[in-house]
Amino acid sequence: MHLTKYPAMKKLRIGLLARIIIAIILGIGCGFVLPEILVRFFVTFNAIFSEFLGFCIPLIILGLVTVAIADIGKNAGRMLVITALIAYGATLLSGFWAYFTGATFFPKLITPDNSLNHIADIPDLLPYFTLKIPPMMNVMTALITSFVAGLGIAKLESNALRHCAQEFQQIIIKLINGVIIPLLPLYIFGIFLGMTCTGQVFAILIVFAKIIGVIFLLHIFLLILQYTIAGGIVGRNPFRLLFTMLPAYFTALGTQSSAATIPVTLKQTEKNGVSEDIAGFVVPLCATIHLSGSTMKIVACALALMIMQGITFDFAQFAGFIFMLGITMVAAPGVPGGAIMASLGVLSSILGFDESAQALMIALYIAMDSFGTACNVTGDGAIALVVDKISKAIKK
Repeated sequence: MHLTKYPAMKKLRIGLLARIIIAIILGIGCGFVLPEILVRFFVTFNAIFSEFLGFCIPLIILGLVTVAIADIGKNAGRMLVITALIAYGATLLSGFWAYFTGATFFPKLITPDNSLNHIADIPDLLPYFTLKIPPMMNVMTALITSFVAGLGIAKLESNALRHCAQEFQQIIIKLINGVIIPLLPLYIFGIFLGMTCTGQVFAILIVFAKIIGVIFLLHIFLLILQYTIAGGIVGRNPFRLLFTMLPAYFTALGTQSSAATIPVTLKQTEKNGVSEDIAGFVVPLCATIHLSGSTMKIVACALALMIMQGITFDFAQFAGFIFMLGITMVAAPGVPGGAIMASLGVLSSILGFDESAQALMIALYIAMDSFGTACNVTGDGAIALVVDKISKAIKK
């Protein structure tokens, strides 16, 4: 019997967000009923997976950032550089917007609890065994190596190193898509299983709800701010411009993919008066390099988790984090969860996030993935308006 003859019997595909939600629910439920012997099994898996993830983070940075820097250098045309700088500026704006808003409101919404410093710890339950998988280099070494290699490849006329870097990038993308992303729900299941066993889960969920509510409002205000700036530059009503882009916003909510939304984004951008050539250049490019919504989510979530765990922070620390995060966002692969995976290195090296905090970041990020994508895509239209204005000014 061939299943393709019976559509109802085809294998169901469950999206990453749905799998994460199921993992959280099952982790909480099973935390009340599973015996110790089974809980220790998941503790063992989480211990091994966190070691593997730590090993992969520098490789992810090398594989993604090197090619991103090399491609920008190779195609360093005037409009490409202008668009990349504007996209990076928009990303920085969103990061600092999230920081100042979070630093103002999160302390009033979140009660610090030092007992959450080791969220995944389960008292008296140790893994059956552990495997030490030390990374080949630390995160900062990987970042600097990526910059040096990427800039060097961009200047070389030979394509041999470029092809090697591109093939290594494909290996890393397959690693993310084929291994890390599929195992994330099981890892997060183990994290929430541990939090249930320690009695911390409900405090975490309450904080999650507050963070998601604040970030939803943040991304709406960010879009208004972006279009207010763009409208001021082109001399048009920002709310009318933003209203025109709403079909792209709602398409991105459904697809959770900037790339899949490109046709709609392109059409609505042209309706806003952007020339066909500029729209055709800026929209596909920004679908890759402009992730202001994703950056906003990561900064806000990181700040909230630090407050929740009673960890001190300051502006200088987050400023460095935001500048580095903006660069890693350019290299983020266009898959669900790709941005948060690319950011794990700077979360660890600059903010000191351990594997437990990283797991919570992943869960929080993916829970709001569609809103971040919609914010990214809609913001692409604002960047296209500015680039179109600059292009017309240059031609004069």
